[in-house]
Amino acid sequence: MPSASTGASTIVGATSSVTSSVTSSTAADSRLTPGGPGYRRMSFALFLAGVATFALLYSTQALLPLVSTDFGVSASEASWTVSAATGALALFVLPMSALSERFGRRTLMTASLTVAVAVGLLVPFAPSIGALVALRAVQGAALAGLPASATAYLAEEVRPKALITAIGLFVAGNSVGGMSGRVITGWVAQEWGWRVAVATIGIIAVACAVAFRMLLPAPKHFTPGSLRPRVLARTVRDHLANPLLCRLYAIGALFMMVFGGVYTVIGYRLTEAPFSLPQGIIGSIFLVYLVGTVSASTAGRLVARLGRRGSLYLAGGTTTSGLLLSLADSLPFVLLGLVLITAGFFAGHAVASSSVSHTAKQGRAQASALYQSAYYIGSSAGSTLGAVAFHAGGWAGTVTLGLFAVLGVVTITLFGSHAARTRTRREPALAH
Repeated sequence: MPSASTGASTIVGATSSVTSSVTSSTAADSRLTPGGPGYRRMSFALFLAGVATFALLYSTQALLPLVSTDFGVSASEASWTVSAATGALALFVLPMSALSERFGRRTLMTASLTVAVAVGLLVPFAPSIGALVALRAVQGAALAGLPASATAYLAEEVRPKALITAIGLFVAGNSVGGMSGRVITGWVAQEWGWRVAVATIGIIAVACAVAFRMLLPAPKHFTPGSLRPRVLARTVRDHLANPLLCRLYAIGALFMMVFGGVYTVIGYRLTEAPFSLPQGIIGSIFLVYLVGTVSASTAGRLVARLGRRGSLYLAGGTTTSGLLLSLADSLPFVLLGLVLITAGFFAGHAVASSSVSHTAKQGRAQASALYQSAYYIGSSAGSTLGAVAFHAGGWAGTVTLGLFAVLGVVTITLFGSHAARTRTRREPALAH
């Protein structure tokens, strides 16, 4: 990556960039590919990392009604136990990605999981809502090192044609983590309370972190980068000047705003009439995350058939259908709505995040970090605004917020389609 400091260092940086590009091209055949040696270990390791990340990050989401009762706080106050974690992750993901450029993807992912798991074992002992929110913020900051490092690791170690599929499997691990964490906490909390439920997730995350470190192959195509702030600032500025990357960042944030809002509030809705479900059953509702596992892991085939923009339109339409269905006061319709929302979200997220890695030719960790930052800002905003909307207008208020977010996704994608057509028309003219 060229330096921004002096002319001499710029030449050296450019030479290094060319050399790195040539080396990468030469070594392409040694990258991991489906069916090849090491690919399954890598996929399973990152799958487990995804499980641990989402299980820890959203460990309190299905338990918010119990947290509200225990500490005597409202839904919007309790939602900060989710928003603080996702907000801190969004804030720290970019500096963590810079550390991964210097010290390596595997090293940073291991350190992130270790700290997050350690904090997770302290969370059950939080004496107040303030202490709980603070611990969750530290946990989110620790987890920030994993998402951007994981996608950058895949971009370097996996052949380009298999990248979307590999990232889809990592995202599928996220969905399994989110699902299993909520289902387990729901049933455990029903018997022993939310504190034991959160402790159980912490123990599961310990096992995932150990297995991850043992299974993940050592990187073969990583080249250490610079920690100089000016170099990092230049890389970030270049990414933010790329219109396609900015559109993908906004799409990730808007999709996550829908998802964060819906799943933060759904527990409150289902505990109220006409449903009045017990905590264990509410936790089991999150089994619909398995749909996200399928939709994320098949994102590569979806893009191959419909293209990136076509896949995003389909994901947005599926999410919209789910939001509208969930308005019915019928449990089967609510469940079907959650299935469609989950499928649409995970498909859209997998397409957008893999497109970021494909689009960025340099500073992939920073490009992915910016996406993750936008994504978790969307999650934090969705959790908080979804709870506020629910307090103000009930479930219809939360659905309205989600519909506006999906409208934003469709509008941005339409603009991208228009920009692509305009560019295509101009290129033949310039050729003449």
